[in-house]
Amino acid sequence: MIENASMELLDSLFSMLGPLLPTGAAAVAVGVFLFAANRAIERWFTGSAHGRLWGQLVMLALTLAGVLVVILSLPINDSTRGQLLSLLGIVLSAAIALSSTTIIGNAMAGLVLRATRSFRAGDFIRVGEHFGRVSERGILHVEIQTEDRDLTTLPNLFLVSNPIKVVRSSGTIVSAVVSLGYDVARSDVRGCLISAAEAAGLEDPFVQVVELGDFSVSYRVGGLLTEVKLVLSTRSKLREGILDQLHGAGIEIVSPNFMNTRPIPEGKLFIPSAPIRPARHDPEENLESLVFDKAEEAEKIEDLRKRFKGLSERLHEIEGLLKDATNDAGRASLEAERDRLTAERQRLEEALESATEEDEDAVAPEIARPDKPDP
Repeated sequence: MIENASMELLDSLFSMLGPLLPTGAAAVAVGVFLFAANRAIERWFTGSAHGRLWGQLVMLALTLAGVLVVILSLPINDSTRGQLLSLLGIVLSAAIALSSTTIIGNAMAGLVLRATRSFRAGDFIRVGEHFGRVSERGILHVEIQTEDRDLTTLPNLFLVSNPIKVVRSSGTIVSAVVSLGYDVARSDVRGCLISAAEAAGLEDPFVQVVELGDFSVSYRVGGLLTEVKLVLSTRSKLREGILDQLHGAGIEIVSPNFMNTRPIPEGKLFIPSAPIRPARHDPEENLESLVFDKAEEAEKIEDLRKRFKGLSERLHEIEGLLKDATNDAGRASLEAERDRLTAERQRLEEALESATEEDEDAVAPEIARPDKPDP
């Protein structure tokens, strides 16, 4: 009796769960396939600057296809299956319609930004009141690291709708404005300001008279900074130099209005008694590395991807040359170069994989360049 009851229970369970076995098998197969596809996509797009964007799009399409496969494998009649597919289509249509003004708009704006290639990771940009270095570019947003080391996320739609000012990697103008009284000779001011710009490390310094005010003259001093990564510390050094040079020349900076009710001895100058000299180890020299750490990491990853792409193209070219090579000496030289570049590409690939798998605080490892420059 007990054995018969057990057999009847197993038969009933099998009759209930049997039709679901194909669906379960399909769900497991889809899960395994999506996992393997995700790993493969990560490897395929390792050397691509836009790999994260395209990888997300491909995985989204594969996930939707997997959902359709599971629905088609359900043990239901055609009418019910058609209703489920219709419901899925309605849900997707509603989601797209509701988010079209934000998600779809930002995604399309992201494609526009990547097509124009106006900036890349590590560049300084200014959009409206936001200024900083690009630390990440996503499908929906661009992340910048500000002068306070904070991370600011800007929607791609905002970037497309507003002018973007990009600091050129070849150099930018660093300037400062100071107002002085009319009793100070312009030639004396010019000499002091030029010396301040040179002391800050600026090339081709210049001085402009930007405004003749009611009580003072506004001067603008500036010059070309070729090492744009030092823009923050150079701005500070320029202003420090202006103070030191003007005070050292006995020129007071007391404009546009200077009022004081205290009795002042005749000939009293309102400047420090002794110029303040910077310390030997000025902490501002490391300001950029502290403020823009994530942007520096993003720029290093971008450079690694470019080198990886260049090595891959050269290896493809060498493979073609080896097929046509008839000289043993030439073939040996090409094979040696191929082995060297293959090893170098493997190191780059490992560095890129470790950098993309880490969280935001990861630092991309340095990769030694080959002894011989790549052809």
